Amino acid sequence: MAGRLNYEKGRDYGWIITGTLLMALSANLCFTPAKIVPGGFTGLAIIIKYCTGAFVKNGIPTWLSNILLNIPLILAAVRIRGWSFMRRTFAASAIFSVWLFLIPEYPLFGEDLFLVTLGGGVLMGVGLGFVFLGKATTGGTDTLGALILRAYPHMSTAKLMQIIDAAVVLLAIGIFGIHISMYAIIAVTLSSYVADRITSGFRNAYFAHIISERYQEIAEEIMKELDRGVTLLSGKGMYTGSDRPVLLCAVSKKQAVLLREMVSEIDPKAFLILTDAQEIRGEGFLDYSREEL
Repeated sequence: MAGRLNYEKGRDYGWIITGTLLMALSANLCFTPAKIVPGGFTGLAIIIKYCTGAFVKNGIPTWLSNILLNIPLILAAVRIRGWSFMRRTFAASAIFSVWLFLIPEYPLFGEDLFLVTLGGGVLMGVGLGFVFLGKATTGGTDTLGALILRAYPHMSTAKLMQIIDAAVVLLAIGIFGIHISMYAIIAVTLSSYVADRITSGFRNAYFAHIISERYQEIAEEIMKELDRGVTLLSGKGMYTGSDRPVLLCAVSKKQAVLLREMVSEIDPKAFLILTDAQEIRGEGFLDYSREEL
């Protein structure tokens, strides 16, 4: 048991290290040289860098701003939520700042804003997705949103994050102009989409409801060939008034194709509903081990 927990913790920190590296590459090779602000504390750090250029040579570095912005938030979150809940977020934020310090700023795509937006958005999205797979965040707007949520519990964390990110982008419009900031909006949208696909792609599964007169045969075939559990629910057809047993099961993406073929072969008249399941926990899927942030 201890060996498995150590393996899972090592795997999660591997995701965090790789993800923060990709995020730092996106920031220092794409966004910062082009003055594209991708929302969040990373975007705010870029704004600070260029606004302090008149007072500090080359401006305050993004890695330093990231640390200074995150420290009070994380300390407040630790006080409210506890160290065990925030230690991975603290680690991810620290590692991200180290990568920002180690990776030199260089305009990888030159002055081509389209390639900067595309490359930076994808890199940032993949990096974020990896960090999420490591059961962590890099602090910033999500931590701030979680703290504000305690004062305004009627709002959702996602909505608060969107408001904060929008405020950062609006600030960038006033400083860098609307032209560059429009690319920033595209980059934020792209990175959010990619991050979502990374997390759902590793965890996504299908939820199946099957209505068939040959439910017993279908259930036995699912358990035998797919090695998945099946639950029999009692149903009733409201039009006919007759009893209609319903099979319920969860399958992986690959098994969904086999399930369709299997049901079709046994009963071509069967009623099959397949829906996306964002996350399934239990035997054969994700376990119930506590996820720390």
